[in-house]
Amino acid sequence: MKKYLFMAAVAMVALASCNNESPKMDEKPAAKTEAADASGVKIAYVEVDSLMTQYEFCKEFSLVLQKKSNNARNTLNSKGQALQSAMVNFQQKLNNNGFTSREQAESQQAAIQRQQQSLQELQARLENELANETAKYNDALRDSLQHFLTAYNKDKKYDLILTKQGDNILYAAKRFDITNDVINGLNKRYKSTLKAEADKKEEKK
Repeated sequence: MKKYLFMAAVAMVALASCNNESPKMDEKPAAKTEAADASGVKIAYVEVDSLMTQYEFCKEFSLVLQKKSNNARNTLNSKGQALQSAMVNFQQKLNNNGFTSREQAESQQAAIQRQQQSLQELQARLENELANETAKYNDALRDSLQHFLTAYNKDKKYDLILTKQGDNILYAAKRFDITNDVINGLNKRYKSTLKAEADKKEEKK
């Protein structure tokens, strides 16, 4: 039953595809960008798409969120199919006078209605859980980026750092691009949560 299929909307990170390319972790920033406009204001920008596909935090957690989404969808599909089967079976028995009494038919119909209600509640709960996980991820991403840029900008002293995604900035000269610097720096600071969890499981064996 299509109406019961899981249709979770994953926020920006879950929508970003993860590629296998990662920036080189140089000891020094990838490039020294000293871009300023005519008034002397220093401006820079970060490509959001590149950040999503090359920052290890984004790559790992987009996989985590995708796995959760797939598990939820599979669970709902399975229970939806079971409900569909029960409804078809009930209708066939009703058409063929397969119930010994009216009470028996009403009892089975009520059971199907409870099964349907349970499925709807499960769908709402799983969607809410995934939305909460996505919100936590986005908060963590924003927090890590802001902390990094605060430290990064102590030396760079940019007056304005923009995010560039799609056409939100129609044109920007490449000299304003600090994406590689930011990705390299973030990846140096990031400690893999998935790796830490795997190490803990290995220690318990």
